[in-house]
Amino acid sequence: MKIAIGSDEQTHLTDSVVAEVKRRGHEVSLFGPLTGREAYWPEVAQEVAEQVASGQADEAILFCWTGTGISLAANKVPGIRAALCVDAETARGARLWNKANILCLSLRVTSEVIAREILETWFATAYVANEVDDTCLSQMVIIERKYMK
Repeated sequence: MKIAIGSDEQTHLTDSVVAEVKRRGHEVSLFGPLTGREAYWPEVAQEVAEQVASGQADEAILFCWTGTGISLAANKVPGIRAALCVDAETARGARLWNKANILCLSLRVTSEVIAREILETWFATAYVANEVDDTCLSQMVIIERKYMK
């Protein structure tokens, strides 16, 4: 799977997650400071989200200090369902019920151990089509289209 990974700063956690994703056999593309280029979180989020929305990446992982800003910015791109996950159970729900395609993590609160647990669950969980969640996802598309111009 092609995974785009971006952050507004490079840290031990970002390096650890990149290494773990590669260890799992995924093809990784890096963005923002992970490439040695300075960039703020909105720019990184947009670049990475556009990779997923265009199909150049299958999924993505984004980081910022709280994880909130990067998830807000990524969700501005149509077709993106970026989820801020602080634990494995939240990641499972984001995948299972929300069909999340971008995992957002907080640089401030996510430990390496928790990040590995989140990644394990993220990659092991897939969306399961069902009437309620399919309806909710369709409603989200309608909301997106209402504001696209």
